[in-house]
Amino acid sequence: MEYLKLIGIVIIILGFAFKLDTIAVVVAAALATGLVSGMSFNDVLTILGKGFMDNRMVSLFFLTLPMIGVVESHGMKQAAVNGISKIKKLSAGKVFNIYLLIREVTDAMGIALSGQVQFIRPLINPMAQAAASVKKPLTDKQVDLIKGRAAATDNFGNFFSQNLFIASSGVLLMASTMKSLGHDVAPASIVLYSIPMAIITFIITAYYNTRFDKQFDK
Repeated sequence: MEYLKLIGIVIIILGFAFKLDTIAVVVAAALATGLVSGMSFNDVLTILGKGFMDNRMVSLFFLTLPMIGVVESHGMKQAAVNGISKIKKLSAGKVFNIYLLIREVTDAMGIALSGQVQFIRPLINPMAQAAASVKKPLTDKQVDLIKGRAAATDNFGNFFSQNLFIASSGVLLMASTMKSLGHDVAPASIVLYSIPMAIITFIITAYYNTRFDKQFDK
């Protein structure tokens, strides 16, 4: 009977395998696990509700998803493409470099852009595609490469510049962890040593983005 308590894992595996709705699968797995463990239906719902309320701040970014969908449906993506198409000397690599600079500067100010959903998909990716297709239409492979490069640029900017702000969670976590281990590391020192890494990242990524443009000149 103890093995029945693992039914939640089975439900999740089968649900993902058959590509069912993710949230429905997870909730069903939680309900099944609770019920076979001897809990009442109300108790299971109470635990699920308490878990959601205790961690609701983690899920706030979901609110941005419908907002992005609404602005896209009202022409934000097309407006970005039209604007970039009018700037003839702007290339995909230059679009990425400008965004990377903005990403690092805003991170240093403690402003989180949450780039993949809010910027990369609706703005940066279509802008880069429009810039790269000025001379000739893009192939499916080139479109995929631009999508991947856009996402990678955001990842580089976020990962290597997130510790430029003295009150960021990463900086505070490292400082408190080092202090608990007996090493008095000030948050300002972590920021100071993060600056060269952010600069090196920008230089290397900008160079790669410049090289990335050459394939569209052929």
